[in-house]
Amino acid sequence: MVFNAHDILMGLGGGMLIGCGAALFLLFAGRIAGISGIASAVARIEPGTHYKGSVLFLLGLIVAPQIYGLFHPMPDIGVTHSVVLLSAGGLLVGFGSRTGGGCTSGHGVCGLSRFSPRSIAATLVFMSIAMAVAVFVRPMIYG
Repeated sequence: MVFNAHDILMGLGGGMLIGCGAALFLLFAGRIAGISGIASAVARIEPGTHYKGSVLFLLGLIVAPQIYGLFHPMPDIGVTHSVVLLSAGGLLVGFGSRTGGGCTSGHGVCGLSRFSPRSIAATLVFMSIAMAVAVFVRPMIYG
């Protein structure tokens, strides 16, 4: 894989936008911008609950790439069409988020920036497992 200046600048810009979005969500909603927690809050809406910020945040995750696609070509990302693999992946992500007390965005972006010991431990675990899967499992699937 070869990186060029454009890729590096796009990654840097995207990271800055994620950081700003997380900071603004904390500032205005008073909550950590963990996607699993936000999605869970929206899914179990109770009468009288203030959830508009959470809904808008999730909507932004869906709409922002569409707006980006109007001005730039979308990256070519390969995703399996296997319903079994997609379902298994979704269940594992949900199980991991629930077991870890949050998701990669909550722990990795917001928790690390607050030097949360729990988030540091969670991020070390999920990054280690992701690296192991990339090194050992991916070649078994793709050859």
